Amino acid sequence: MKRIGVIGIVVQSRTSNIAVEVQKLLSEYADIIIGRMGVPVPENGINAISVIVRGENERISALNGKLGRLENINVKSALSSVEIE
Repeated sequence: MKRIGVIGIVVQSRTSNIAVEVQKLLSEYADIIIGRMGVPVPENGINAISVIVRGENERISALNGKLGRLENINVKSALSSVEIE
């Protein structure tokens, strides 16, 4: 069964390599992403991204784990307890 949830990403660096790596991962998992929003925080040099996902736990966890292994990235996720089709 599938769940719906949100992945919060805080990018602590503005290097183009980080942005490219995040974009590559989000593109790779586009099938479970139903929406996303990015907000720059220029005075602190960071960006915050929220990604709304719908998919199986394993696939959502895989995306979360791969994002978390990137340098200068903090990731947290929250999944609903309700199973959907």
